[in-house]
Amino acid sequence: MSIRWRAGRPRLLVAVLAAALTFLGGRSAEPARLNPTADVQHGLASYYGPGFHGRATASGRIFDQRQMVAAHRTLPLGTVVRVTNLKNGRTVTLRVIDRGPYIAGREWDLTGATAEALHFPGLGPIQWRLVG
Repeated sequence: MSIRWRAGRPRLLVAVLAAALTFLGGRSAEPARLNPTADVQHGLASYYGPGFHGRATASGRIFDQRQMVAAHRTLPLGTVVRVTNLKNGRTVTLRVIDRGPYIAGREWDLTGATAEALHFPGLGPIQWRLVG
C-alpha cells in the first residue's frame, strides 16, 4: 500500500509540527513535583536587582520590589512558600510570580522587600517549605 501525497499535506504537516514545537518549547524545565507533606527544602537564593522593578513577570503581574514575592525556575506560578534565612532564622511567607534565577546553583530570586525582611545580604542559603 502506498500513501499518496496531496498538495495540501505539506502545509498541514508544517502547521502541526510548528504547533507542537511551540507548545513543547515554551517549557523551560519540567515542573517541580509538589508534595505538601515533604520535609523542608534547602537552596541558594539571590536578590532581584532594581532593574526589574515595573516590568512584567512570567505570571503577568508587574514586578514590584516592595512585595513579598519571588522567582523560581520550576515551582508553579502562584505557589506560596515559607522561606527562612539560614544565617539568622528570620522567616517570611511569599508567592512565586516569576521564573528564574538563571544562574547555575541558585534556586530563588527574592525581591527587595523579601530580602530586607529576611535581613538577607544578597546571596545566601535558605530553607523553604510549601504553605497550605
